[in-house]
Amino acid sequence: MSAATHPESADTVLTNCTVVDARVLDGVGPLADAAVWVSGDRIVAVGPRADVAAAARAETEPTEIDLGGAHLTPGLVNMHTHLSLSLPGTGGQDVRNLSPHELALYMADGARRTLLCGVTTVRCVAEKDHADFALRRAIIAGRVTGPRIFTAGQALVCTGGHGHESSDTLECDGADGFRRGVRSQIKAGADLIKVMISGGIAGEHESIHTRQLFPEEMAAVIDTAHAWGRKVTAHAGPGSVIGEAVELGLDCVEHGYQLTETVAAAMARRGTALVPTLLVTRCKEFFDELGVPQWMQCRSLGAGPRHLDSYAMALAAGVEVLLGSDMPPFWHFEGTNASVRELEYMSETGIGPARAFYAGTLGPIRWLGVEADLGTVEPGKYADLIAMDADPVTDTSALRGVRWVMSGGRVVRDDRAGWSSW
Repeated sequence: MSAATHPESADTVLTNCTVVDARVLDGVGPLADAAVWVSGDRIVAVGPRADVAAAARAETEPTEIDLGGAHLTPGLVNMHTHLSLSLPGTGGQDVRNLSPHELALYMADGARRTLLCGVTTVRCVAEKDHADFALRRAIIAGRVTGPRIFTAGQALVCTGGHGHESSDTLECDGADGFRRGVRSQIKAGADLIKVMISGGIAGEHESIHTRQLFPEEMAAVIDTAHAWGRKVTAHAGPGSVIGEAVELGLDCVEHGYQLTETVAAAMARRGTALVPTLLVTRCKEFFDELGVPQWMQCRSLGAGPRHLDSYAMALAAGVEVLLGSDMPPFWHFEGTNASVRELEYMSETGIGPARAFYAGTLGPIRWLGVEADLGTVEPGKYADLIAMDADPVTDTSALRGVRWVMSGGRVVRDDRAGWSSW
């Protein structure tokens, strides 16, 4: 049912639910038999059902939505998103062949699918032709259905470096070149900076451990971004290069395929987060679907055991780990979407469901620096909420059952009512 046939009040009271968020790790909640009062795009009150409903009715005539005993939580946050992903192979070539207008529509469809699967915020870490900025504006204006977008714009890469074949990267060389690269993305509206400091699994003429930036280039990126109040995340594989970047002030590592205990300890000490993207080294089904060539499949799947070892090292050292799928967040994979499957892998291989829930909600929001507005179910926060029947704090797979999604106070999915999107 569309918005035109599903009118919504400016005030809504969500009832018959258990409210839970990542504050359970600090002993806060869950709150059973609860209600949440939403006015406009924000939460007004959270508490016992009778009290909240009575308070709302005393001031307005709210629409009441019975969630049928569901667990109501903040929406998921995917920190490694590419809505214009084009890997080597036939599927990726189809994306590369899109015209600018077709690309915009393709990304808008991906944004819609992402939101409807329960991911209410994304961090884009390399998108083609700055189309992500237009998409973000369209979502904010209400012309497109999609999650909140925080974006790096184009990722910075050395000439011929990782991802240089696509328009989602900007080639730079030397410290001055990388400084200009940072400033160009900030000029376009970037919330953060992404830089490729090593090779990876998708570059035919490189290896995972290929160094691609020298220390002075990494320092130029990090110092310039920090001077403009932007954090820096780095596509990175080998421990040696990661260690250099961490000591220079890197804020986040993507993948971290080949960490060492020493580097993991440095990351923990310096507060450098890790988005492990565990799916990318165990997703043959996805690769086959996109026609990814055998050289890339062998490199990716072959890196899987070492990748898990690196993840374990990071956890043992106390590194903050955050949800990021690299695969499109909404992609159907192993019985669920890629965001939930990644979170399940993170849970199953080290952190357990409660910590995984934090890694998929409040942890990313804190890294983004927007915890005043998002990440928990509290008065004053944006009403970006999802509902499911089971408890994701005790079983990550509960997120497979997301059946209701609200974004900024608008219900965009309600499986029991048989409709989604507006």
